[in-house]
Amino acid sequence: MSERTSYAAQPDLQADCGNCFGLCCVALPFSRSSDFPVDKSAGTPCGNLQEDFRCGIHRRLRDQGYNGCTVFDCFGAGQKVSQVTFKGVSWREEPDSARAMYEVFPVVRQLHELLKYVAQAVDLPAAGPVHGDLRRAYERLDALTRDTAEVLLAVDVDALRGEVNPLLLRASELARAAVPGRKKNHRGAHLMGSRLRGAKLRGASLRGALLIAADLSGSDLRDADLIGADMRDTNLCGADLRGALFLTQPQLNAARGDARTKVPQSLQRPPHWAD
Repeated sequence: MSERTSYAAQPDLQADCGNCFGLCCVALPFSRSSDFPVDKSAGTPCGNLQEDFRCGIHRRLRDQGYNGCTVFDCFGAGQKVSQVTFKGVSWREEPDSARAMYEVFPVVRQLHELLKYVAQAVDLPAAGPVHGDLRRAYERLDALTRDTAEVLLAVDVDALRGEVNPLLLRASELARAAVPGRKKNHRGAHLMGSRLRGAKLRGASLRGALLIAADLSGSDLRDADLIGADMRDTNLCGADLRGALFLTQPQLNAARGDARTKVPQSLQRPPHWAD
Protein backbone atom coordinates (compact mmCIF):
# COMPACT_ATOMS: atom_id res chain seq x y z
CA MET A 1 0.00 0.00 0.00
CA SER A 2 1.29 3.48 -0.89
CA GLU A 3 2.47 5.74 1.89
CA ARG A 4 0.00 8.36 0.62
CA THR A 5 -2.98 6.01 0.65
CA SER A 6 -5.35 6.44 3.57
CA TYR A 7 -5.62 3.22 5.49
CA ALA A 8 -8.95 4.12 7.10
CA ALA A 9 -10.58 4.93 3.75
CA GLN A 10 -10.06 1.45 2.30
CA PRO A 11 -13.19 -0.15 0.80
CA ASP A 12 -12.57 -3.26 2.91
CA LEU A 13 -13.37 -1.21 6.01
CA GLN A 14 -16.60 0.28 4.64
CA ALA A 15 -19.88 -1.61 4.80
CA ASP A 16 -20.96 -2.90 1.38
CA CYS A 17 -24.49 -4.21 1.84
CA GLY A 18 -24.72 -5.18 -1.83
CA ASN A 19 -22.11 -7.91 -1.26
CA CYS A 20 -23.41 -9.10 2.11
CA PHE A 21 -26.01 -11.74 2.89
CA GLY A 22 -27.87 -9.43 5.26
CA LEU A 23 -25.87 -10.80 8.18
CA CYS A 24 -26.58 -7.97 10.60
CA CYS A 25 -30.30 -8.51 9.89
CA VAL A 26 -30.10 -12.23 10.63
CA ALA A 27 -27.20 -13.12 12.91
CA LEU A 28 -27.75 -10.48 15.60
CA PRO A 29 -30.59 -10.43 18.15
CA PHE A 30 -32.52 -7.39 19.35
CA SER A 31 -35.19 -6.73 21.96
CA ARG A 32 -38.25 -4.52 21.85
CA SER A 33 -37.18 -1.16 23.22
CA SER A 34 -36.70 2.45 22.21
CA ASP A 35 -34.28 1.13 19.58
CA PHE A 36 -36.45 -1.66 18.13
CA PRO A 37 -40.24 -2.11 17.87
CA VAL A 38 -40.14 -5.94 18.15
CA ASP A 39 -38.10 -8.82 19.56
CA LYS A 40 -35.83 -10.88 17.31
CA SER A 41 -33.62 -13.79 18.27
CA ALA A 42 -30.13 -14.44 16.88
CA GLY A 43 -30.26 -16.42 13.65
CA THR A 44 -33.80 -15.33 12.78
CA PRO A 45 -34.14 -13.05 9.73
CA CYS A 46 -35.62 -9.63 10.42
CA GLY A 47 -39.11 -9.28 8.98
CA ASN A 48 -37.89 -6.41 6.82
CA LEU A 49 -35.16 -8.44 5.10
CA GLN A 50 -35.92 -8.94 1.42
CA GLU A 51 -35.01 -11.81 -0.89
CA ASP A 52 -32.07 -9.81 -2.26
CA PHE A 53 -30.73 -9.39 1.31
CA ARG A 54 -31.64 -5.69 1.29
CA CYS A 55 -33.64 -3.91 3.99
CA GLY A 56 -37.17 -3.14 2.83
CA ILE A 57 -37.47 -0.04 5.01
CA HIS A 58 -33.89 1.23 4.88
CA ARG A 59 -34.92 4.85 4.24
CA ARG A 60 -37.63 4.71 6.92
CA LEU A 61 -35.83 2.87 9.72
CA ARG A 62 -36.19 5.64 12.28
CA ASP A 63 -39.79 6.33 11.30
CA GLN A 64 -40.56 2.64 11.88
CA GLY A 65 -38.80 2.53 15.26
CA TYR A 66 -35.61 0.76 14.16
CA ASN A 67 -33.23 3.38 15.58
CA GLY A 68 -30.79 0.67 16.59
CA CYS A 69 -30.18 -0.26 12.97
CA THR A 70 -29.16 3.29 12.08
CA VAL A 71 -26.32 3.30 14.62
CA PHE A 72 -24.84 -0.05 13.62
CA ASP A 73 -21.81 -0.40 11.37
CA CYS A 74 -20.09 -3.69 10.55
CA PHE A 75 -16.99 -1.84 9.25
CA GLY A 76 -16.97 -4.13 6.22
CA ALA A 77 -17.23 -7.40 8.13
CA GLY A 78 -20.49 -8.36 6.41
CA GLN A 79 -19.07 -8.61 2.93
CA LYS A 80 -15.85 -10.18 4.25
CA VAL A 81 -17.73 -13.06 5.87
CA SER A 82 -20.12 -13.41 2.93
CA GLN A 83 -17.63 -13.26 0.08
CA VAL A 84 -14.33 -14.40 1.63
CA THR A 85 -15.02 -16.69 4.58
CA PHE A 86 -17.98 -18.42 2.93
CA LYS A 87 -16.92 -17.78 -0.67
CA GLY A 88 -20.12 -16.14 -1.86
CA VAL A 89 -22.48 -18.96 -0.84
CA SER A 90 -25.34 -17.61 1.28
CA TRP A 91 -27.11 -19.15 4.25
CA ARG A 92 -30.16 -19.53 2.05
CA GLU A 93 -28.24 -21.52 -0.54
CA GLU A 94 -26.41 -23.62 2.04
CA PRO A 95 -28.52 -23.83 5.23
CA ASP A 96 -25.99 -26.14 6.89
CA SER A 97 -23.46 -23.28 6.94
CA ALA A 98 -25.87 -20.79 8.49
CA ARG A 99 -24.97 -21.35 12.14
CA ALA A 100 -21.24 -21.05 11.53
CA MET A 101 -21.79 -17.93 9.43
CA TYR A 102 -23.85 -16.30 12.19
CA GLU A 103 -21.20 -17.11 14.79
CA VAL A 104 -18.28 -15.92 12.65
CA PHE A 105 -19.88 -12.58 11.77
CA PRO A 106 -19.66 -10.96 15.26
CA VAL A 107 -16.03 -12.08 15.56
CA VAL A 108 -15.02 -10.57 12.23
CA ARG A 109 -17.01 -7.45 13.03
CA GLN A 110 -14.90 -6.92 16.16
CA LEU A 111 -11.72 -7.56 14.19
CA HIS A 112 -12.76 -5.05 11.54
CA GLU A 113 -13.51 -2.45 14.19
CA LEU A 114 -10.02 -3.00 15.57
CA LEU A 115 -8.63 -2.76 12.02
CA LYS A 116 -10.43 0.56 11.62
CA TYR A 117 -8.79 1.97 14.74
CA VAL A 118 -5.35 0.76 13.66
CA ALA A 119 -5.91 2.25 10.21
CA GLN A 120 -6.86 5.61 11.71
CA ALA A 121 -3.71 5.54 13.84
CA VAL A 122 -1.53 4.82 10.78
CA ASP A 123 -3.10 7.86 9.11
CA LEU A 124 -1.93 10.15 11.94
CA PRO A 125 1.28 11.89 10.80
CA ALA A 126 2.32 12.60 14.41
CA ALA A 127 2.21 8.88 15.20
CA GLY A 128 5.21 8.25 12.97
CA PRO A 129 7.31 6.58 15.72
CA VAL A 130 4.79 3.71 15.93
CA HIS A 131 3.73 3.53 12.28
CA GLY A 132 5.88 0.46 11.68
CA ASP A 133 4.34 -1.47 14.56
CA LEU A 134 0.87 -0.32 13.58
CA ARG A 135 1.29 -1.48 9.98
CA ARG A 136 2.49 -4.87 11.15
CA ALA A 137 -0.50 -5.12 13.48
CA TYR A 138 -2.80 -4.17 10.62
CA GLU A 139 -1.35 -6.80 8.30
CA ARG A 140 -1.65 -9.48 10.97
CA LEU A 141 -5.27 -8.60 11.75
CA ASP A 142 -6.19 -8.34 8.09
CA ALA A 143 -4.71 -11.77 7.36
CA LEU A 144 -6.64 -13.22 10.28
CA THR A 145 -9.96 -11.90 8.93
CA ARG A 146 -9.28 -13.84 5.72
CA ASP A 147 -8.73 -17.17 7.47
CA THR A 148 -11.18 -20.05 7.77
CA ALA A 149 -14.32 -20.07 9.87
CA GLU A 150 -12.74 -22.62 12.22
CA VAL A 151 -9.74 -20.36 12.87
CA LEU A 152 -11.91 -17.27 13.34
CA LEU A 153 -14.19 -18.98 15.85
CA ALA A 154 -11.13 -19.80 17.97
CA VAL A 155 -9.85 -16.20 18.02
CA ASP A 156 -9.42 -14.52 21.42
CA VAL A 157 -10.50 -11.00 20.46
CA ASP A 158 -9.88 -9.62 23.96
CA ALA A 159 -6.27 -10.82 23.83
CA LEU A 160 -5.79 -9.15 20.45
CA ARG A 161 -7.22 -5.91 21.80
CA GLY A 162 -4.78 -6.15 24.68
CA GLU A 163 -1.91 -6.36 22.21
CA VAL A 164 -3.08 -3.54 19.97
CA ASN A 165 -4.40 -1.05 22.53
CA PRO A 166 -0.94 0.10 23.72
CA LEU A 167 -0.11 1.04 20.13
CA LEU A 168 -3.36 2.98 19.77
CA LEU A 169 -2.76 4.72 23.08
CA ARG A 170 0.77 5.70 22.06
CA ALA A 171 -0.51 7.00 18.71
CA SER A 172 -3.11 9.05 20.56
CA GLU A 173 -0.53 10.50 22.95
CA LEU A 174 1.75 11.48 20.08
CA ALA A 175 -1.07 13.13 18.15
CA ARG A 176 -2.46 15.03 21.13
CA ALA A 177 0.99 16.17 22.25
CA ALA A 178 0.91 18.75 19.46
CA VAL A 179 -2.18 20.39 20.96
CA PRO A 180 -1.13 23.47 22.99
CA GLY A 181 -1.91 23.69 26.68
CA ARG A 182 -2.80 21.15 29.31
CA LYS A 183 -5.05 18.34 28.07
CA LYS A 184 -7.89 17.10 30.26
CA ASN A 185 -8.06 13.43 31.16
CA HIS A 186 -11.58 11.98 31.31
CA ARG A 187 -10.61 8.45 30.38
CA GLY A 188 -13.36 6.05 31.45
CA ALA A 189 -15.20 8.87 33.22
CA HIS A 190 -18.90 8.53 34.07
CA LEU A 191 -20.32 11.69 32.51
CA MET A 192 -23.86 10.52 31.82
CA GLY A 193 -26.16 13.53 31.61
CA SER A 194 -23.33 15.92 32.51
CA ARG A 195 -23.67 19.58 31.60
CA LEU A 196 -20.54 20.29 29.60
CA ARG A 197 -21.90 22.92 27.28
CA GLY A 198 -19.07 24.89 25.68
CA ALA A 199 -16.40 22.75 27.36
CA LYS A 200 -12.80 23.22 26.26
CA LEU A 201 -11.84 19.64 25.52
CA ARG A 202 -9.42 20.01 22.67
CA GLY A 203 -6.86 17.20 22.84
CA ALA A 204 -8.60 15.65 25.85
CA SER A 205 -8.75 11.93 26.52
CA LEU A 206 -12.34 10.67 26.58
CA ARG A 207 -11.38 7.06 25.92
CA GLY A 208 -14.20 4.79 27.08
CA ALA A 209 -16.05 7.69 28.72
CA LEU A 210 -19.80 7.35 29.33
CA LEU A 211 -21.26 10.39 27.59
CA ILE A 212 -24.85 9.16 27.38
CA ALA A 213 -27.23 12.16 27.20
CA ALA A 214 -24.37 14.51 28.14
CA ASP A 215 -24.65 18.11 26.94
CA LEU A 216 -21.54 18.83 24.88
CA SER A 217 -23.19 21.46 22.73
CA GLY A 218 -20.77 24.12 21.56
CA SER A 219 -17.80 22.17 22.97
CA ASP A 220 -14.34 22.13 21.45
CA LEU A 221 -13.55 18.45 20.86
CA ARG A 222 -10.88 18.93 18.23
CA ASP A 223 -8.15 16.30 18.45
CA ALA A 224 -9.88 14.65 21.43
CA ASP A 225 -9.49 10.89 21.79
CA LEU A 226 -12.99 9.38 21.65
CA ILE A 227 -12.17 5.70 21.20
CA GLY A 228 -14.88 3.58 22.80
CA ALA A 229 -16.78 6.58 24.20
CA ASP A 230 -20.51 5.88 24.60
CA MET A 231 -22.17 8.80 22.82
CA ARG A 232 -25.79 7.69 22.80
CA ASP A 233 -28.03 10.77 22.82
CA THR A 234 -25.02 13.03 23.45
CA ASN A 235 -25.83 16.63 22.51
CA LEU A 236 -23.23 17.71 19.95
CA CYS A 237 -25.12 20.68 18.55
CA GLY A 238 -22.59 23.30 17.53
CA ALA A 239 -19.67 21.17 18.76
CA ASP A 240 -16.36 21.04 16.88
CA LEU A 241 -15.19 17.46 16.27
CA ARG A 242 -12.64 18.14 13.55
CA GLY A 243 -9.60 15.96 13.96
CA ALA A 244 -11.22 13.89 16.72
CA LEU A 245 -9.25 10.68 17.20
CA PHE A 246 -10.85 7.26 16.65
CA LEU A 247 -14.33 8.75 16.25
CA THR A 248 -16.58 6.35 14.31
CA GLN A 249 -19.74 6.78 12.27
CA PRO A 250 -21.84 4.74 14.75
CA GLN A 251 -20.84 7.14 17.54
CA LEU A 252 -21.98 10.10 15.47
CA ASN A 253 -25.19 8.34 14.46
CA ALA A 254 -26.02 7.64 18.10
CA ALA A 255 -25.54 11.28 19.11
CA ARG A 256 -27.57 14.42 18.43
CA GLY A 257 -26.19 17.27 16.35
CA ASP A 258 -27.20 20.02 13.98
CA ALA A 259 -26.00 22.02 10.98
CA ARG A 260 -23.47 23.84 13.17
CA THR A 261 -21.74 20.66 14.31
CA LYS A 262 -18.35 20.31 12.65
CA VAL A 263 -17.49 16.68 11.86
CA PRO A 264 -14.30 15.13 10.45
CA GLN A 265 -14.14 15.00 6.65
CA SER A 266 -13.86 11.21 6.77
CA LEU A 267 -17.31 10.88 8.38
CA GLN A 268 -20.82 11.77 7.27
CA ARG A 269 -23.27 14.08 8.99
CA PRO A 270 -26.13 11.78 10.11
CA PRO A 271 -29.28 12.49 8.09
CA HIS A 272 -31.47 12.50 11.22
CA TRP A 273 -29.59 15.43 12.75
CA ALA A 274 -31.55 18.67 12.94
CA ASP A 275 -31.06 21.24 10.18
